[in-house]
Amino acid sequence: MAIIKLSAIERRRLSAFVTCLVIALLAWLFTVLSNPYKYNVKRVLNFKNTPQRRAFHSLQSDTINATVQGTGWEMLFTQMAGENKAVPVDLSTLENKNYVVLSAQLNQINDKKDINHQIVAFTPDTLYFDFSNRLTKRVPVKLITNLHYQRQFAQSGAIRMRPAYVTISGPAEVLAKISSWRTDSVILNDVSESFRSRVNLVPSGEGNLNVLPKSVIVNIPVDEFTEKTMQIPVKLINNHNFYDVKIFPQKVRVTFTTSLKDYPDMNEDDFEAVADLDQWKQGYRVLTVRLLHLPSYSKIVKIEPQNVDFIVKK
Repeated sequence: MAIIKLSAIERRRLSAFVTCLVIALLAWLFTVLSNPYKYNVKRVLNFKNTPQRRAFHSLQSDTINATVQGTGWEMLFTQMAGENKAVPVDLSTLENKNYVVLSAQLNQINDKKDINHQIVAFTPDTLYFDFSNRLTKRVPVKLITNLHYQRQFAQSGAIRMRPAYVTISGPAEVLAKISSWRTDSVILNDVSESFRSRVNLVPSGEGNLNVLPKSVIVNIPVDEFTEKTMQIPVKLINNHNFYDVKIFPQKVRVTFTTSLKDYPDMNEDDFEAVADLDQWKQGYRVLTVRLLHLPSYSKIVKIEPQNVDFIVKK
C-alpha cells in the first residue's frame, strides 16, 4: 500500500481539522448532555409511619421504577454509579385504606431533593397491601458467633444475654414461622479474655414486622484451661438380676481439662463413671468404662484404664 506523504503545511491543516472536529464533537456532546431529560431508575421503597393497629403485607416488590427529571450528565452518572437510593413512603393513610398513591406524596418525597433530581412519576403509582390482625410473640435470641481462641483458652461458662428474649409483632402467618431471632455475627480471633459488648439484632426484612429491642448485651466468659487428674469410682449399671459382681480396679484415673477458676473446686462428685454389665451378656470379657456425667466446659483427655475386669458370683 502506498504511503501518502504530506507536506508540512498539509500536516498542519490536517491537525487543525482534527482538532476542530474534536472540539465540535465535545461541544455538541456537552450541549446534548446539558439538556433536561426524563429517565427511569430503580428505587427501593422505605416505609415509614407504619400502622400500629394493623399488620400489613405489601402485594408488590419493594423496588419500583421511578421517572427522574435531570440533565443528560446526571442520567449518565446515575447509570454509571448504579445508584439505588431509597424513597421514603408514608404509610399513615393505611389506618383506613389498603393502598397508597405515590404521586400524592411527590412533594413530600422531593422536599429534600435538588431541583435537578426531582422524581416526576412512579411505576406502579399505587401500592396495594394485604392486612391481617397484628399479633405479638416473644422468642429467644439466637447468638451467632465465630470465635477463635488462643491456645489453652476457651469458653468457661454459659453465655449470658440481656435480654434473652425479644418481642416481635406482625401478621399471624409471619409470626408462626419465627421461633427465634438472630443477632449480628460476633467474629473474634485470638480470644484470651471474657467478651462483653452490646450486639445488634438482625433487622427485620419486612416493613410490617417490628422487633424490640434492637440489640442485646452479650457476655461470654473465657478462661485459661489446664489439665487435672482425679481418681473416679466406677459404678456398675444394668445389673438386672442383682448378681454379686466385683470390678477391678474400682477406680479409674480421669485426666480432663478445666478452667483455672474452677480447678480448686473440682471433686469426684462432679463425675460419674460407669461399667455396663450388659456387655458381659453380649460375650465381653472386660467392661468398657464410660463417663455419663462431667463438669460443663470440661473435656476428657484420657481414662486409665479404659476397661475394667470383673467377677460375677451367681
